[in-house]
Amino acid sequence: MNTARTRRWRVRVPRPEDFRSPAHAPAVAARLGLWLGVALAVCFGTGLLSHLAQHPPGWFGWPTRPVQLYRITQGLHVLSGVAAVPLLLAKLWSVYPRLFLRPPAVPARLLAHAAERVSILVLVCAAAFELVTGLVNVARWYPWRFFFPTAHYAVAWLAAGALLVHVGVKLPVVRAALGEPVRAVPGRRAVLGTAVLAAGAAVLATAGVTVPWLRRVAPLAWRSPAGPQGLPVNRTAAAAGVVVPADWRLEIRWDQARHALSLPELAALPQRTADLPIACVEGWSASARWTGVPVRDLLAAVGAPTDRPVRVASLEATGRYASSVLPAAHVADPLTLLALRLDGAVLHPDHGYPCRIIAPSRPGVLQTKWVTRLEVLP
Repeated sequence: MNTARTRRWRVRVPRPEDFRSPAHAPAVAARLGLWLGVALAVCFGTGLLSHLAQHPPGWFGWPTRPVQLYRITQGLHVLSGVAAVPLLLAKLWSVYPRLFLRPPAVPARLLAHAAERVSILVLVCAAAFELVTGLVNVARWYPWRFFFPTAHYAVAWLAAGALLVHVGVKLPVVRAALGEPVRAVPGRRAVLGTAVLAAGAAVLATAGVTVPWLRRVAPLAWRSPAGPQGLPVNRTAAAAGVVVPADWRLEIRWDQARHALSLPELAALPQRTADLPIACVEGWSASARWTGVPVRDLLAAVGAPTDRPVRVASLEATGRYASSVLPAAHVADPLTLLALRLDGAVLHPDHGYPCRIIAPSRPGVLQTKWVTRLEVLP
């Protein structure tokens, strides 16, 4: 009796022939893999650009124009990641019967089979980590202890390497599958169309974070112009622990010299107004009209060099972004402002009062608020 009961509840391992749905056809899997690869490549490339813009090595220079450049690249980074979520799920659904194949008995083919399986495992785990943590990041919820940008950057390289290995192993199969007409089996076009519609709907539902004219039709956009002075805020003055002293003065240092300016003295200098976006690494962006003193003109007014990088220090005493470095190209750009006003009004404390940096084509985390010191570097 126990033997019969054991046989009754024995689970049979599924075989590939058990899956006859058009969703599992090689032609479908290859096309889904191609689209997913494009989405992941765009996401990886734009993420790499964002990393280089924030942590530029000596050989890299991030341009100041067009002024919307970082807004575009980071928007593409997040939206391609959003599109990759349904494409990854559809791709996994199309190929999971293959996971039940037994290893080949031929030793020469066993190595390729092992490389394929290992690359799939690493790729799926890395891609899932990147997409899940990326979506959690845009929601500004961090249930982990590691520093998100560092981990996100490292795992991205792991995913890219696994993807290259997987494509190299499967390239002959992919070529043959892409040459097979989709219409050969009924239902294939419906599967592919559903995946494309799901990816398109996900992008459309979130694109309003960076595409202004889509905000009204983007119900899942995670940022809206609801902060003080109509501009979103990630970190408030209270959260940063910033208290502006009554005798606040902007200190400018270079070589062995230094100069200090009060807020009225800054306001008395020639001002410039520019329409520039705040583009956050989380993908959201918003444009505003900023008024202030061009950093180049400010340095020239006190006799400091204008052709070197400048370290910008904040009243925020701690934190990874309590200071930033303006590259020489941004210092020289006349649109790089030490902003004093936003849309004609004095800066709100949450937007960096008494003054902040606003520069063209620059990550939002580097648009330092509550500026207290400019130091011209050698």
